[in-house]
Amino acid sequence: MARWCYRHRLVVLLLWLGALFGLGAASSAAGTNYANVFSLPDTDSATAYDLMEKAFPERAGDTDTVVWKVDDGSVRDESVRSRIEPALVEIGRMEGVGEVADPYAAQGAAQISRDGRIAYAQITFTEQANAVPMELVEDVVDTAQAAERGGLQVELGGQAIARTQEPPQGTAEAVGILAAAVVLFLAFGSLFAMLLPIVVAVAGVGTGMIATMLMSHVTDVPEVAPLLGSLIGLGVGIDYALFIVTRHRRGILRGMKPEEAAVTALNTSGRAVLFAGGTVCIALAGMLVMNMRFLDGVVVATSLTVILSVLAAITLLPALLGLLGTRVLSRRQRRRLAAAGPEPAEASGPAARWSAYVQRRPRPIAALAVVVMAVLAIPVLSLRLGATDQGNHQESTTTRQAYDLLAEGFGPGVNGPLQVVVDGDAPAGLVDGIRATEGVAQVAAVPPANGVTVIQVVPTTSPQSEETDRLIDRLRDDVIPRSGAEAHVGGVTAVFKDFASVTGDRLPYFVATIIALGFLLLLVAFRSLVVPLTAALMNLIAAAASFGVLVAIFQWGWGTELLGIGKEGPITSFLPVIMLSLLFGLSMDYQVFLVSRMHEEWVHTKDNARAVRVGLAETSRVINSAALIMICVFSAFVLSGDMEGAMAGIGLAAAVALDAFILRTALVPAAMHMLGRSNWWLPDWLEKRLPHLAVEPREEASAAEEEPVVPGRASVVHGFVRTADGDPVDGAAVTLLTKGGRRLDRVTSLADGSYIVAVPAPGTYLLAVTAESYGSRAAQVVVADGPLVYDVELADGEVDAVN
Repeated sequence: MARWCYRHRLVVLLLWLGALFGLGAASSAAGTNYANVFSLPDTDSATAYDLMEKAFPERAGDTDTVVWKVDDGSVRDESVRSRIEPALVEIGRMEGVGEVADPYAAQGAAQISRDGRIAYAQITFTEQANAVPMELVEDVVDTAQAAERGGLQVELGGQAIARTQEPPQGTAEAVGILAAAVVLFLAFGSLFAMLLPIVVAVAGVGTGMIATMLMSHVTDVPEVAPLLGSLIGLGVGIDYALFIVTRHRRGILRGMKPEEAAVTALNTSGRAVLFAGGTVCIALAGMLVMNMRFLDGVVVATSLTVILSVLAAITLLPALLGLLGTRVLSRRQRRRLAAAGPEPAEASGPAARWSAYVQRRPRPIAALAVVVMAVLAIPVLSLRLGATDQGNHQESTTTRQAYDLLAEGFGPGVNGPLQVVVDGDAPAGLVDGIRATEGVAQVAAVPPANGVTVIQVVPTTSPQSEETDRLIDRLRDDVIPRSGAEAHVGGVTAVFKDFASVTGDRLPYFVATIIALGFLLLLVAFRSLVVPLTAALMNLIAAAASFGVLVAIFQWGWGTELLGIGKEGPITSFLPVIMLSLLFGLSMDYQVFLVSRMHEEWVHTKDNARAVRVGLAETSRVINSAALIMICVFSAFVLSGDMEGAMAGIGLAAAVALDAFILRTALVPAAMHMLGRSNWWLPDWLEKRLPHLAVEPREEASAAEEEPVVPGRASVVHGFVRTADGDPVDGAAVTLLTKGGRRLDRVTSLADGSYIVAVPAPGTYLLAVTAESYGSRAAQVVVADGPLVYDVELADGEVDAVN
């Protein structure tokens, strides 16, 4: 498929453009129909919600609030009414506004505070918040705030009003892409190579977001789903393309033609990308075991975006590689390739030095990494799940100020009233019992409708307070049973409390499910029991530390205002499920790319220390670059204007940073060095029963690679490295590679110039020799059944590269 896409690149490009514009046109015509279905089956709040729909089916529109406060006098003064009443009348006449509940009306006395300085009016639109035209919402805001004057403050709150405060759509994505572009340019040094992952990611995320918009008409997709889908889609889309482009560039630098390099890259890193994308989707699908309708739409949006990002990486990317040819390299690399010929695959630089350092000191490095992660995980012990609301917005926003004014004038509970819903008439004892309950500020019974009675209960504490949670428990466990009525406690606050309770109960099963699935995948891929166990443990450590960071910032308030994300509060109840799914999927990506190279080296050398050292040295740079890109993309979602999006962005950015820079770069290789050969242990009986799954197949099969290595078939190449004068060269690096460029063995010549490298089986290989102050030589060697003697002569400045 990669070769077909490469050769038919214009067809592939036209197909992708057609898909983007076609889906875009369809979504423009259909619009969106996002639905925040927070109810849970078999919960008290869900039953209350169903009864409320039965009693008041006409109250489908969004209800927002206009709040005003006077510095002196009363809101009843004529000077205030003469400014506020005309504004409310004008708002009531606007098309799309159902009704305006005026505090100056006969039944509006309860909407004026006891001291007479604060009042509010309720505006009910004819549509839900997402369907209310933005122009109408802006007209309401402008009309209400035009009534302000010196000494009269007017603020507005509600879901529709909050939409006017959101930054322009796509701001977070644009900032994330710009930051990723900088990282890619520094990694590649080429403008064209930098653009490739971005174009591929934008194509995958663009089609995913548009498809999610269309799917919102046939299934319940929450408003936060496309945000999370673009967040994860951009991260994995850029990263997957980065892995493939890196492998493609490496192939060209080793002397392969661009088409063969692209095919090889897709047949190796492309397969790993398919495997990694599958693990992300499996981790996301684990959310379905939670049995929460709200999360079903999140699974659909994020999984669809990941699938399309993978599809773009394995079809659109080879087409773009075909358009660029060798221009995927920087000009300096192209000049060096033309002048000096192909380069051998040598891991050098900081990555190689760090890998060697980890090998020498695995215990102190592992101990330090564990201490750092443990300290960061401490705040998770005080994790409290709940709901964010407009009280968590920044202080400068009108929604936050309206929230604070309502709390000041009517008590904090007015921002999150409870509804006790009775199937039938409410007995008098129930209303009196609720009124006498500790933590209740106000009680008002609404006249029965359609055989259902609703009792409005205003708590004395805020919706996010633990006291409010305890009040809900008292009503459910004590007050309602004592009255003998069939009643249920509902409202947004009760719904989120039930969400938190159900999440806490089901989270262990969810974590066990995705860990078990990840364990099985790694077990089959790497034929080891220890590697998947290590990966599972590392995922749990990363999750604990990242949630510790999340609690410190969003729950303890360490830097929330500095970051521009408002006031501290509880962690959104559904966030742990979403974050753990994404975190486990992304962690599995890094584990696959890191351990697959180690496993490849282990299969050929059976030397654990070498396998771990080489695997870390050759993959850490691309993993760190990929992590930096994800950190940039995720962190940019602080600018989304959505508290849940900001939480997910910061939490995932912290998780990726800790996973890539501490776990995969330090703790995992250090632990594998200490475990030694047991890393690759698998019982014989299990080995025979496991299916074979090649995550990253051989780059290019030689005769030796096509045949199984059997006892007696392995051999060696040995000889001397000398100068043109016959003097021995000490310390020359001698590397044996496959014809495709994969390294099999590497040694350093001794004082007398002698060397010996291991050969797995007869076949044709590439032998590369480099030494300081001398040129480098590369030549093909053909190994038969016995050892091969091959002497190498180095000369100053000479380069002899043989394909």
